Amino acid sequence: MEKVKIYYKPEVVNYINALVFELYEKEYFGFLESAISYKNNILDYIEANISTFPTKLTPLSNAYLGSYYMFYLSNRRTTWYIFFEKEDNTYLVTYISNNHNRISNRM
Repeated sequence: MEKVKIYYKPEVVNYINALVFELYEKEYFGFLESAISYKNNILDYIEANISTFPTKLTPLSNAYLGSYYMFYLSNRRTTWYIFFEKEDNTYLVTYISNNHNRISNRM
């Protein structure tokens, strides 16, 4: 089996890194390490599941975010949506959002 390659658009990397500080500053997490762990859980989930998760075609209204999407339930209140492009065993994560974002509420 060919190795899966996963790449992230720079905007996604910037967002996910900024998320750590936002979650800590808004006191969703009491410790910076906890916010970092939360971020790592999202990325670990993507890395472990993007090639096997039953992907869905992105609705036309959101197709500019990426052709496909998958989701990750991080807790009872938050679902993360991961948009991406794929070709063979290569994936490009193009956008990440959660159900608290206006865009993802249309999924």
